[in-house]
Amino acid sequence: MPESAPPPTTERLLELVDAMAGQPILMVVDLVADRFISGSPKRISREAPVLILSYEGETFSPGGGANAVANVAALGGVPLPLGIVGRDTNGELLISSLETAGVTTEGILIREGYATVTKTRILGGARHSIKQQIVRFDIEAEVELTEEEGRAFEKQLETWQGKARVAILSDYGYGAVQPHLMPRIRAALAPEGTVLCDSRHRLPDFVGLDAATPNEEEALALLSPAATESAESVLERGSKLLEDLGARYLLITRGSYGMTLFDGLESCHIPVHGTDQVADVTGAGDTVIGTFSLALAAGATPLEAALLANYAGGVVVMKLGTATLTPEQLREAVTSDSRLLRDLEWARS
Repeated sequence: MPESAPPPTTERLLELVDAMAGQPILMVVDLVADRFISGSPKRISREAPVLILSYEGETFSPGGGANAVANVAALGGVPLPLGIVGRDTNGELLISSLETAGVTTEGILIREGYATVTKTRILGGARHSIKQQIVRFDIEAEVELTEEEGRAFEKQLETWQGKARVAILSDYGYGAVQPHLMPRIRAALAPEGTVLCDSRHRLPDFVGLDAATPNEEEALALLSPAATESAESVLERGSKLLEDLGARYLLITRGSYGMTLFDGLESCHIPVHGTDQVADVTGAGDTVIGTFSLALAAGATPLEAALLANYAGGVVVMKLGTATLTPEQLREAVTSDSRLLRDLEWARS
């Protein structure tokens, strides 16, 4: 553990959960609508060897970067999102669901002739059992920001000038999150602000970021072209990736193995919270970056923020679908599992 940093405690983490309330977070995101249609098995079709389900119902949730926005709001933060939807049913539902959660949508642009990115999952299972995903179909098209849309984003950033100390870039590859916006985003933050990025395919393009939250697969792809190299040996070079990105810290999410935080030459492995027998990992990365950012805005050290993100991720993967969690659920996770604070594993590159 770095000598200058006090050891994390349960009491301190609980204070930070309280301090998250009211923290503004600037968010530039790819907005996605998530639909879940569930049914119970009826029979095998006579027309083809496929399962026929009896329809039971469907749910709608903010997905992709919109899920990160929803997570910040659910934890008591104040998300300030920029994004694009189409003038269609899914876009209307997405904006409505965010407004119902108390999120301002003045920075969300509505594009004519554009189909809102939507991921529809078909779930099947016995009537009173946990439903499993059978198939997913996507409606997706990449947005290329027009000059007018770019100016609208910049104008909105000026309106929010200095309101937030932390910004999230949630890049799912649909085009609303552009590297050339980085200087404008940085300028819109309060002095000494922090920019976090979660990018599926082009993390190195976001020059000037302060932190990133790739999953293990994404980090390995950036670190090693050799598929034969083990994940552990690759991740030992996490500080090299940190240096390549020009970032201050890096949080790699590793599924059932927990998370690894790189802070300068120091790294810390955080064991997974809860069980590795998860219900649904859909959107867990959005919960992680949302919690991580809110904790930093509340004054957490990178390790404290990573611990809270780890707890939050462990809670939402036990929920079905695209999920959020409340401050009460996060407090319960922190108080019920002090083992994490004892089992931190430090290393130095």
